[in-house]
Amino acid sequence: MTTPATPARYRTKPVVIEAMQTDGTLATARLIEAFSEGKAFPSRYHNDRGTCWEMSVRTPEGHMNASEGDWVIRGVKGEFYPRKPDIFDATYEAV
Repeated sequence: MTTPATPARYRTKPVVIEAMQTDGTLATARLIEAFSEGKAFPSRYHNDRGTCWEMSVRTPEGHMNASEGDWVIRGVKGEFYPRKPDIFDATYEAV
């Protein structure tokens, strides 16, 4: 056991999550909406390529956005979170 002033090292427990990656299309946004049971829903925005779709994700901490290329993951307690691709790749691998 460590004292409060002594740092200790910890490793993440291996868990399997489900995730879907956004691609800016309404079709994928609708699939993610179904996957998240309505906890993530599409919102439209415009860029130099025209209309794109991102996801507004209801998390335990409040609403967060998932932009094109981001992942929407279901956590171990059934909660949903957006993850940037670099964080997703550093944290998860396909099973």
